[in-house]
Amino acid sequence: MKFKKWIMGALATLGLAVGTASAQSSDMSNEAIAKRLAPVGELCLVDEDCGGAAPAAAAGGGGGGKSGEEIYASVCMACHDTGAAGAPKRGDAAAWGSRMEKGMETLYAHAIDGFNAMPAKGGNPSLSDQDVKSAVNYLTEPVRGDDVAIDTGSDAGAAAAEDATADAEAAPAEGATTEVAAAGGSIDGAAIYAQVCTACHATGVAGAPKRGDAAAWSPRLEKGVETLYSSAINGLGVMPPKGGNPNLSDAEVKAAVDHLIAPVQ
Repeated sequence: MKFKKWIMGALATLGLAVGTASAQSSDMSNEAIAKRLAPVGELCLVDEDCGGAAPAAAAGGGGGGKSGEEIYASVCMACHDTGAAGAPKRGDAAAWGSRMEKGMETLYAHAIDGFNAMPAKGGNPSLSDQDVKSAVNYLTEPVRGDDVAIDTGSDAGAAAAEDATADAEAAPAEGATTEVAAAGGSIDGAAIYAQVCTACHATGVAGAPKRGDAAAWSPRLEKGVETLYSSAINGLGVMPPKGGNPNLSDAEVKAAVDHLIAPVQ
């Protein structure tokens, strides 16, 4: 009898958790959408009042309050977890062997300035150089020898101040808006595209059709917009589901697709 009560209690708790998650993902309010798209963590400088929280030291140094792992997950993972466009996968020692021989400074330079199919800073110009280095540190960690020196941004105070200034002065990407949702409650697909999709669809990485390229989009549009929605939501080929951001709702992904194909419809 006690065992039966325990099972019923566990099921009730699970049902409550699932119901809560479902309610959160279906919330289309401007505030809820902005929260789902917001970066993980906030910058807290030394000697500032951070609401009782200690200033966060990002793992791997720098990162404007975000660790290298968090930056990797939001910017680099779509290619380096899938191998898109020949990107070496994280943890693939064979793929990284010749690259590591060139030294960390070369890897940093390639990630910051762009190299072959990889756009500068992974397609996110708002990242500081130290943000990118932290992501590279995390990316190469499984295949990097203990004797390899890495840039961890040891002067944390100066790096944080520089990052804060750069973020404040950085202009939004072309075609992007600074708000997540437009007036009237409609979802701003341009903002979602700029934060999630632009790294591939502005550069053509792994054969991704570029925004505005009518020839590349023609055969895809013939399949219908619902097919495009489905591919973006569920993933297709090297493109991960929801562009690698599982926090996006289906409606948000559809809004980004609408913005992506608008110039060629």
